This record gives sequence, structure tokens and C-alpha cells, in this order.
Amino acid sequence: MRKYILKRLGSGALVVLFSVLFNFVIIRLAPGDPTRLLAGKDNPSPETIAALRERFGLDKPLLEQFWIYFKQLLHGDFGYSYVSSLTVWELIRSRIVPTLLIAFTGAFLGLLIGTALGIIAARKKGSKFDMFMCSISYFFDSTPSFWLGLMMILLFASILKWFPTYGMYNVRQNYTGMAHVLDVAYHMVLPVTTLVLIDIPYYFRIARSSILQTMSEDFIMTLRATGMSEQKIFFKYVMRNAIIPTVTVFGITLAYMITGVAMIEIVFAWPGMGRLMLDSITKRDYPTLSAIYLLLSISVAVMTIVVDVVYAWIDPRIRIE
Repeated sequence: MRKYILKRLGSGALVVLFSVLFNFVIIRLAPGDPTRLLAGKDNPSPETIAALRERFGLDKPLLEQFWIYFKQLLHGDFGYSYVSSLTVWELIRSRIVPTLLIAFTGAFLGLLIGTALGIIAARKKGSKFDMFMCSISYFFDSTPSFWLGLMMILLFASILKWFPTYGMYNVRQNYTGMAHVLDVAYHMVLPVTTLVLIDIPYYFRIARSSILQTMSEDFIMTLRATGMSEQKIFFKYVMRNAIIPTVTVFGITLAYMITGVAMIEIVFAWPGMGRLMLDSITKRDYPTLSAIYLLLSISVAVMTIVVDVVYAWIDPRIRIE
């Protein structure tokens, strides 16, 4: 196992390095010049643009720019944002916690609720509950997250006035301690609920289909022929085999958690990484974009390894050589 993990860490590091190079080049080859945006839209002078390009090192050849950027990364320096006067790390540090807060909460609740509903529907195949859940899962699966978020705001914030319409906390109140925690949790309700409703159909259908497929296997019939109780067969053999696809989906969700809730953050004005990424794309903030994509590639590489290890732990038939 240790040899396998070290091997996967090595391959993951190569993937991350390739991702750094690829993203660096692609970002800078995309249409648009950040210096023209910074210089203003009212016919900026060529001298101003040239001065900005020199200031940010954009006047150098692309290979030289990459080498400078790579040396900075080796020292843990992501550089400075073109738009703000802050370092890229300061921007990310202020945005990553809010994103992880709603993304992980939504993914975890979606996993628990969706998997539980999928298990119940599979054990009651053909029942009214099964048909209802299948229908409602297709409805929410086809619903865009931003539209659902807007409907949640319209119903529960604007009409019923149960929850706030936007933001992470009440800016008019100086809450501290537990009051601040409760205020953040209160603002989380609508965006997290939207994420959960979007995530539930994935886990529901995967759990349901996996359990139905496993229950139709020959070894399950053999276990029944031996007189083993249905409850023991289900929890000891069916669940362990059927849960693996769910682990895959949950691992992928965690890997893309950093930027996976961008639309939700925009709808609810949530100060997270998704909004930061979209703002950086619009304003051609190369250092910030490069840092976000680097963190994304690292999270994907790490979560891939974690999912493989969890596979071997859940299913003893899987052996990692």
C-alpha cells in the first residue's frame, strides 16, 4: 500500500506540474489584455499600456514569464493580483473558507440524504415511494442551479421573508462569538439547501442502481440459499459492494469543491472562490487565475489517491499491487 501511494503521489505531482504549464500558457493565449483593462477603456495611451506591461512582466517572452512564475511557486509565492493591491494568497485565503463551508456542507448532506433515499427506493422497488423519488430526482437533476437559487430567494427570502437574500453575514450587526456563528449558519441555509437539492439526484440514482445491480448478482442468490437473513445479506454484502460508486462521485465532488459552486455564490452573493475565479477571468487577472487552477489540480490529484485507498478499504476484493 505504501509503495502504491508513493507511486500515485509521484504521478500526481507530474500531473500538477503539467497543469501549471498548461494553464499558464492557455490563460495568456486567451483573447484580452489585462493592461488595457487596467489602463481604462477611454483610449488609453500606448505609453500607459507599455508601462503596465513592463510592471507586470508581460513584455517578456512567454517562456521567460513562466520561468519567473515557476521560481516564485517553488518559494510558495503566488504573486500579486493585477486588480487589487493584495497578494494572491491573501485573496484566496479570504475566499476559500466560505467556499469550503457551503460546498462541503452541501456535498455531505447531499451524500447522506441522496444515498439514504436511494437505499430505501431500491429496497421498495416499484412502490409509490420509488416512483415518486425517481420522478422528483429527474426534475431536480434537470434544474439549473442558478434558477433554483433564484426561486429559493424569491419564495423564502422575498415572499416569506424567512431568510436573508444574500451575503454571508449581517453587515449591519457586529456579531461575535456564537452569535456570529449562528448568523453565518442562518445565511447558509438557502445556498446549502440549493446545493443539496441539486446533489441529491446524483447520489440517489447511483445508490439505487448500484444496490439493485448488486442484489441481482449470483452470490446474493447463493447467500439466500444458505438461509442467511435478508438484513444480514444487505448490510454485510450488498451495501459494501454498492457503496463504491457513491464514494467515486463524492470524491470527485470534493476534488472540484474549490470552484464547483460558482453559480450558487453569484446568485447568493457569497464571498467565495467561485466568484473570485469568475471575476479574475473577466478582468484577466493572470496570477489569481493561475493560483486557483493550481489549487484545483492539486485537489483533484489528492482526492483521486484518497478515493483509490478508500476503495481498497471498503472492498477487500480490491488489491493494490
